[in-house]
Amino acid sequence: MGMAVGGRGGVKAEINVTPLVDVVLVLLIIFMVVTPMSPQGKDVPLPAAAQGEHRDTPPEPLVFSLTADKALFVGTEALPDTSRFQERMREELRAHPERRLLLKADETLTCGDVLEVLHHSRDAGALKVSLGVAVKKTH
Repeated sequence: MGMAVGGRGGVKAEINVTPLVDVVLVLLIIFMVVTPMSPQGKDVPLPAAAQGEHRDTPPEPLVFSLTADKALFVGTEALPDTSRFQERMREELRAHPERRLLLKADETLTCGDVLEVLHHSRDAGALKVSLGVAVKKTH
C-alpha cells in the first residue's frame, strides 16, 4: 500500500492489487491441477487380482464403495440405508444411463456382503457393475 504525504490533496491512499491477483491466479492453477488427481470413492483396501481391465480412454465411472463395517458410499457421500442407496443409484442412472459403475468393496468382506450390494444396485436398474481390484505386480 502506498501513501503520498504532502502536496495539495492531503493524504492519498492507494491499494496495490497486483500481488493479490498474482496469489489468486497461483491458487487457481494449483486447484485446477490437483482436482482431477483426487481419488474417487471411499478409500478401502481392495482384493488382489492377477489381471485387471485396462482402457485407453475410460469414461469416469460412478464409484460406490462398501467399507469393512458395511457402510455404503456413492462417491464420498455416506448413505444411511439401502433404500437411500437405491434412490441415489436410480438418480445417477437416469442422469447418465451410459455411465459405468464401479464397486469398491473392502477385501475383508464376504462374497455374500458384496452380492447383497450388487443385488441392491441391480434392483435400482444397474445392469453391469465392475468390481474394483488391486492388480498384483508380477516381476
